[in-house]
Amino acid sequence: MTGPLSDNEFDSLINDSDLSLTQESAGETLDAVRAPLPQQDLSFFGKIPVNVTLEVASVEISLKELMGVDGGSVIILDKLAGEPLDVKVNGALFAKAEVVVMNGNYGLRVLELCGASLDALTA
Repeated sequence: MTGPLSDNEFDSLINDSDLSLTQESAGETLDAVRAPLPQQDLSFFGKIPVNVTLEVASVEISLKELMGVDGGSVIILDKLAGEPLDVKVNGALFAKAEVVVMNGNYGLRVLELCGASLDALTA
């Protein structure tokens, strides 16, 4: 057919090809949309290595000031003594913590999580 279809021809094509939407098929389509998606297993994310760093404090100084630093110089940082330190994961703030010593090694005691938890990636 090369020309426009009449209403009767269009109706017969729909009926012959079983393209009509019935209440049943529309309901099936909605049920398929509403069906819960399968839960994805994201446990493989738990094996990805990340870089965890402890940032004591920081300061911005000029290059001239930095060039004047020698063995006895003191650079004043932007945190008070005893203030919680920043734990960063791949450079992003993850938690606030304090330094502890365990079996002769330094460790971190997490005081507060900052931002989203990583549990969702390792569940």
